[in-house]
Order: sequence, then structure tokens, then C-alpha cells
Amino acid sequence: MSTLGIVLVALAIAVGLAGIVIPILPGGLLVMASIGVWAYVEGSTTSWVTFGIAAAFFVIAEVIKYTWPVQRMRRAEVRTSVLVIGGVAGIVGFFVIPVIGLLIGFVLGVFAAELAMRRDTTRAWASTVHALKGVALSVGVELTGALLATVTWVVGVLLS
Repeated sequence: MSTLGIVLVALAIAVGLAGIVIPILPGGLLVMASIGVWAYVEGSTTSWVTFGIAAAFFVIAEVIKYTWPVQRMRRAEVRTSVLVIGGVAGIVGFFVIPVIGLLIGFVLGVFAAELAMRRDTTRAWASTVHALKGVALSVGVELTGALLATVTWVVGVLLS
């Protein structure tokens, strides 16, 4: 692949990494798609092995991303229905206040749902904090997987 091609793949990976932190784009998928395009264009054994290792990091991170925070929230007695309401409120918030509305809507949605169910502001706020920690953990795990995939790609580029 040409130098320009590698730079374009690197830019797409950077956009994907940003998309994980600022949830506008499916960041992890963009990182993997970029590495996949590089492997396809490169077409070497090294590039496909690199893609396979990067994909393994991505898949492992995705599994952990969805299981670990859920276990922690269940232990904290945050109900799934509350998270769904928070997610819907986050999506609405995203369109009302672009970008930061997602977080604001999620927090308000979780708090309102917990308050409606438990009728206790202290407990509702504690559940909201647990939900936020779960989201932060999820983002951190996905970002770690994508960064490991990115490092794998850089090594693959240097080896090919």
C-alpha cells in the first residue's frame, strides 16, 4: 500500500478511536474496517495475520464490554429497564443538544426512571452513578481493545 493509503487508513483509525470516546460513530467497527481494508489492499500473509490478531483483540474487548459492566450494575441492583430508559433518553438528548445531550439525557433518564421506581432520591442517584460507571467502564474496555488493534496494525505496517 502506498504511503498515502497508509496515512488514510491511519486517519480512519483515528476517527474510529475518537468515535469510541464521543459516541457519534461506531468507533470500534470503523477501526476494524480500516485495518480490514489495509489487509485486503496489502494482500500479504503478514497483513492478514495482523488483521486476525487485531480482530481477536476487538472481539474479546466487545465481549468484555457487554458482560463486565452488566455484572457490576446487576450487583448494584440497577435494573435493565432503567438502562433502556436511560438509553432512549440519551438518544433523545443527543438530538435536542447535539453530542453532549447523549450523556445528559442518559443521566436524566436513569435518574428519573430510578426515582419513579424507588421513590428515593438517594437511591436513585446511587443507581445513576453506578450506571455512569458502567458506561465509562464499557467505553474504556472498547477503547483498550481498539488501541490494541491499532498497535497491532502499526506493527503489521512496519513488518510488511
